[in-house]
Amino acid sequence: MYDKTILIVDDEPRAREGIKRMLEKWAEGKHYILTASNGIEALEIIEKQKVHILLTDIRMPEISGLQIMEKMKEKGQTPVVIVISAYPEFEYAQKAIGFGVIHYLLKPIGKSQLIEAIEEGIRLAEKKERAGVIEKIVDDKLVHAFDKNSGAREPIREAIQFIDQHLKEEISLKDVAEYVHLNPSYFSVLFKEQVHLTFSEYITRRRMQRAKELLITTNLPISEVAEEAGYKTTKYFIKLFKEIEGITPSVYRRNQQ
Repeated sequence: MYDKTILIVDDEPRAREGIKRMLEKWAEGKHYILTASNGIEALEIIEKQKVHILLTDIRMPEISGLQIMEKMKEKGQTPVVIVISAYPEFEYAQKAIGFGVIHYLLKPIGKSQLIEAIEEGIRLAEKKERAGVIEKIVDDKLVHAFDKNSGAREPIREAIQFIDQHLKEEISLKDVAEYVHLNPSYFSVLFKEQVHLTFSEYITRRRMQRAKELLITTNLPISEVAEEAGYKTTKYFIKLFKEIEGITPSVYRRNQQ
């Protein structure tokens, strides 16, 4: 399975193939390198394939690089963009920056210059993806709990860290109370007071958050997602997920993708 998809769009065959060869040698099979000889071909690829990094010439017949960026934006695709051009024109560069272009490379492009730009592009693409996942799995009550946790007493902070580190395992209130050296009854009251969620509510919400993260970012079977989120039976996990989210884990995954 490929990590990122990189699309090279250039109407000059030698330039296009030269860039492709350099990137394929550098990627060593880790990334999917695609090419398009014009804007029409590029848009056809974009219809079928999510593109993480767009490496495009700015001046091309029929559809320019800027128009490709505009069309992608309309379709909700926001790849990291690197522009390549034989023309150091300020107007093109200025418009390109408006589309969030991170580099404007002039032909002929050196290998080190190209690789450096692509590596930066991959770092930015990963950062955007992480931000997107966080936005999708955010739980307002957990955010509120974490905000409160910043001023919580030391035992509760330690308890939350312990829970997060052992989410996959069976966790009882007694186990966590013992870990932070508190009486279970007192710990239960203190946890609710500090976090504004009961112990069991917090565990359930954190496990659901973990499950949603795995459903979005991996292709793990539902049974493995359930196990990683701390549920011993898939049937119970699916039932609980549906009660909380209103849909099954499979439908949730499909909707997010």
